[in-house]
Amino acid sequence: MAVVVVVHLTAGSGVGFLPLISLGPAFAGLVGGWRRTAWIGGLALALTLGLGLYNDLLSHRRGATALVSVGGVTVAGLVAAVMRQRREAELANVRSIAEVAQRVLLRPVPLSAGPLRVAVSYTSAVADARIGGDLYEVVATPYGVRTIVGDVQGKGLEAVETAAVILGAFREAAYDEPVLTAVGERLEQALYRHVRTTEKFVTAVLAESGPERSMTLLNYGHPAPLVVRGDGSATFLPPPERALPLGLALHGAKGPVPHTVDFAPGDQVLFYTDGVSEARDARGDFYPLGQRAALLRAANPQAAVEALRQNLVAHAAGPPHDDAAMLLLRYREDEPATGDDPESDAHPAADTDPTTESAPVGRVGGGG
Repeated sequence: MAVVVVVHLTAGSGVGFLPLISLGPAFAGLVGGWRRTAWIGGLALALTLGLGLYNDLLSHRRGATALVSVGGVTVAGLVAAVMRQRREAELANVRSIAEVAQRVLLRPVPLSAGPLRVAVSYTSAVADARIGGDLYEVVATPYGVRTIVGDVQGKGLEAVETAAVILGAFREAAYDEPVLTAVGERLEQALYRHVRTTEKFVTAVLAESGPERSMTLLNYGHPAPLVVRGDGSATFLPPPERALPLGLALHGAKGPVPHTVDFAPGDQVLFYTDGVSEARDARGDFYPLGQRAALLRAANPQAAVEALRQNLVAHAAGPPHDDAAMLLLRYREDEPATGDDPESDAHPAADTDPTTESAPVGRVGGGG
């Protein structure tokens, strides 16, 4: 507005710049609150009135038109500011409700569970996304430390709902069922009840780490976990037989065959979703996860997962096209004599980066 006033005074009233004072309240209505818009609008009206009297324009049509224009734009700016603030308040309320719902659904991941140390990372393909179809959970049970990592078919609220069903069923069955295959059957039944009228399915891998320094895996069509041994060697752990994802086995297909692998102090197993293994660079090459296993040798498990996440983002050279969840289980070399209390040591829920979440257990991210 100051520029318009200076031009008007130096160039004279014949230039016709006086109505441009309305730009002040117009921009204020776009970016400011209604009080600020009203203040700037009042100032613009005062300047218009003063300049009109100074140049004797109010007695002419040009001056009256400028005064009406500034007044009309001020009123429109006030209406726009009020409506925008209401929408922003509604959006803030919706986000707050979503955050509360997520905290009810999710629990902090334990830093340790039995003889294992745990670290997680979640990178969203959509900024501000918090929940979706990638899921993971770790629970310490009387039968060992049990883990699930999965990916719900599809995206959006339906994927979130399906992920919640799987997590709820796993949390109950993991404590109730003495055999890992029975846990998988419970998940099949829960998912079948939930999506019997649709073709929704969930790829998942279940794991059980017992006191025998071994890990039993049950793979429902999910990417094979990556094991990194204490000597630095790394290899994937494919199932002995391919199996259909959860939600399809009740149609008559055979379920997965459990297989057991060595899991001793110093070893670590990385579970992940296809947002990691199928991430592509500018040339279309997939992320070489097996070749990046050395990044997991960091002393702190969470630092190791974060290093791998940063390398994944650098490989994609841009926003990820799919959500990427990773969960690392490291067998502590200083294995305790007795199992730790699973609730005694836990990560606080992280909420610092809208596209990166580290630490919430049972986390659900965008589906693939």
